[in-house]
Amino acid sequence: MTLLRGNRLFGALLGFCAVLALVFLAIPIISLLTAIAPSRLLDLLTRPAALDALVVTIQTNLVANALILMIGTPAAYLLARRSFRGRNIVLTAIEVPLVLPPAVAGIALLAAFGTTGMLGKTLAEHGLVLPFTELAVVLAVTFVAAPFYLRAAISAFSLVDRDTLDAARDLGASEGALFVRIALPLAAEGLRTGWALAFARGIGEFGATLLFAGSVMKVTQTLPLAVYAELAVDLDAAIAVGLLLLLISTAVLLVSKLPTTWTPSITRADW
Repeated sequence: MTLLRGNRLFGALLGFCAVLALVFLAIPIISLLTAIAPSRLLDLLTRPAALDALVVTIQTNLVANALILMIGTPAAYLLARRSFRGRNIVLTAIEVPLVLPPAVAGIALLAAFGTTGMLGKTLAEHGLVLPFTELAVVLAVTFVAAPFYLRAAISAFSLVDRDTLDAARDLGASEGALFVRIALPLAAEGLRTGWALAFARGIGEFGATLLFAGSVMKVTQTLPLAVYAELAVDLDAAIAVGLLLLLISTAVLLVSKLPTTWTPSITRADW
């Protein structure tokens, strides 16, 4: 009887904590969703400031995500499947941007790519000045978002069954075929989740972008920077842009949860 009562009390405690967490997380979101009348929302989001920031955000994040996927995917596969001296150091270096304060990330980018920076000085001498340009936004987004994808991708590739890869090798598959036809499909769900996290982080990037790229309308002012700029001018406009960011992030998360349809193939005819 005492044990049963204790289990009920513990279950009630778990339920209370779950409800409390849900309410705490939901209230700000609900407040944001109901802060502006739908009829006024469309007018606020079609203003030049919001549209310009949306264009800059889409352009820079598409380029940044293309870089993250094209370079990060094979890099993650290598780090997941190969053991070598210094591997833990490399993994730690990849994760460092995750714990850097955004302002420090921006300063680090300036120290590397600023006109007097480690690499930026040489680039500037050849006519390529990166700070306060759209390319600086791309670099800032890539720097802060890439670790989210890399961590998830390394984990996903690490879970790929080695026996499946060995079976494909026995059938004559090349290493490139193993990567494209076996490893990628089997790791697809983890890769997609990592991409969603990276994309959402990139869309919401603020601190590093502000310090490294500035907030120039039509050039470097992304949606988060537009929220900050509008706060001093029109609170409703800032809320409207915030709602747009919320909708984009939610859509990305929903896409990441869609069923995976890409399946591996290990028949000899495929090689």
